[in-house]
Amino acid sequence: MTITADTTRAGRPASEPKWKATATYPERPKGWKGVSKLEEFIDAMIDLGQTGQIFGEHGIGKTATFFSHIPDRHEDTVLVFVPAANLTPDDLLINAPVRDTRTGELVLRQLIMRQLRPGKRFVLLIDDALQAGETIQSQLMQIACNWTLGEHDLRELGCVGVFLTDNESLAETATRRTDLAILDRMVTVKITATDTAWRYKLAERFAGTDLTPVFQVWTSLSPALRQLVSPRTLEHVIDCALAGFPLVWGLPLVNGDRLALTETKKDGSPGPDRTDEVLDRIAAGLNVRNPDQTPDSVRRIVREAIHRRWSVLIQGPPGCGKTEVVREVVRAELGREPIYFSLPVTNVEDLCAPVPTPDGSLENLLAAKFTDPGAKVIVWDEYNRPKDKSTFAKLMEVTQEWSIAGRPIPGLRAQIALQNPPYHLGRKMLVSRNNIAQATRFTASLTIRPEDIPANEWLISTYGPVAETVLEWWKNDIDDEGRDWITKRTLERLIKLHKRELPLEMAKVYLGDGEYAPVPLNALEARFAENPATGLGDISANLAEWVRRLEAANEESGEGTDDTDIVHQVLANAELSQLREHLDTVAQLLAGLPPKLRSSYLVGQSVDKQRFWIEAFAKMPRE
Repeated sequence: MTITADTTRAGRPASEPKWKATATYPERPKGWKGVSKLEEFIDAMIDLGQTGQIFGEHGIGKTATFFSHIPDRHEDTVLVFVPAANLTPDDLLINAPVRDTRTGELVLRQLIMRQLRPGKRFVLLIDDALQAGETIQSQLMQIACNWTLGEHDLRELGCVGVFLTDNESLAETATRRTDLAILDRMVTVKITATDTAWRYKLAERFAGTDLTPVFQVWTSLSPALRQLVSPRTLEHVIDCALAGFPLVWGLPLVNGDRLALTETKKDGSPGPDRTDEVLDRIAAGLNVRNPDQTPDSVRRIVREAIHRRWSVLIQGPPGCGKTEVVREVVRAELGREPIYFSLPVTNVEDLCAPVPTPDGSLENLLAAKFTDPGAKVIVWDEYNRPKDKSTFAKLMEVTQEWSIAGRPIPGLRAQIALQNPPYHLGRKMLVSRNNIAQATRFTASLTIRPEDIPANEWLISTYGPVAETVLEWWKNDIDDEGRDWITKRTLERLIKLHKRELPLEMAKVYLGDGEYAPVPLNALEARFAENPATGLGDISANLAEWVRRLEAANEESGEGTDDTDIVHQVLANAELSQLREHLDTVAQLLAGLPPKLRSSYLVGQSVDKQRFWIEAFAKMPRE
């Protein structure tokens, strides 16, 4: 009998695949068979009872094909997914004491992971097997070669297919299989993006959007660029585009740096960076803008992540307030605290722990916070500072598959990972590296600067006028490098020390050998002593005088004078709470500013701040 994609194990034709019309494919494409090359291979290996080994680049839909194809084409069969890179030695098999039902004595038995005893026919998919450690490799090879694990025969447990999916790139794998005794046990296929149904799946996911122009852009790229913009990465770029975010957020951060769409020249040097060009073409194909920036980016991305069920990576310097803002947004959206993990102090046992069960299985107990009912968001703080490799491997399953120990986490709405860049202020940070396969698991990856975090409002609301004085110094009296050294965390320490009349120098970062962060505090101490600088409160207290100065400046020059620049700087640097407190003052000052300065207040601002400026413009006195 000839095995084809339309033949079931019993030799009966399978039901014809159903066509789903979308904006991209309103009609069935010519030559559409309903199955891809990979799906044909899966069906054939199941029918033949052979182990299938599949090699292909990251992000082309290898794993996703199994998740959609097995339930669609194989009735009463479940997919058991084992992410090998995330396994620890005791996850698959362990020797544990159990009581013998015949004698009542304690005996050692080999307990197998619960997922391998689903109670029905199952296909076992071992993903990223080459990324597993040596102990795991041995266990996986026994499964692949003999369909057994320890003393257990997987066929007797209902296994009808075993597959291994891997990427051959040594940049993403720990080893390569070279033992002929092992290689001779498998049927191997190497696939590319054209061998999966990723276009149809993307079209189904974005059913109301015509992706034809986007696919045309992708097809026009060189093979090297198509490899960088894998189907998974393209999906993330589309997600960001349709949400109104910069498309570059869909490109991953690999070892802290944004993936650049460049090709290598024949001499090995990098070619021109085509990132902006390619992303602008994709945006045009979707008929959306590709904004350079997004006001209040952290709050917006966290809200979208919760509403759209995204995984998001936020990278920013230490002490800028990333964690507190994320937690605040989650509380506002869900009415509860996020599930919070700080990676440097997180152990595997904080996530799950294997325990034996009476039926001879190895069951993983999940941390109570994962099983708690209701909507939840996980925050992975210090994401690139894991305590050890085994813990990071376990949390990678959560990040990639939204499950832990093979069990989906109920009610999980979003995952937010926070990390520091590899270098900050010329100093190397103690952070770990990642590969592109790991990096592309996040729907959006953004880098932020301290000014992107609205921590100033919190400082003002918490510490009042003292915070306003410190912030005026931070904004006006030190340069950009100084502001990088004086984080929001340091600002809070300065405020607290001033309130206790302690030396301010102690608040700065200590570098060793009696040296502190190289930022002079003379101007701040002068502000505290005499408060000579001009702030919005000072202008409001002498409003008539400042209105007169602006009128004189306008008579002298259409561009204004130094007094115009002072008022403009004060308004541009003021926090929203300060502006609202002095709304009438702001409206009168606006009337005396040149039109080009007034229009600048609406550019690149958050929605709330834009609303304020519109209100202030409406209250301007009219001549």
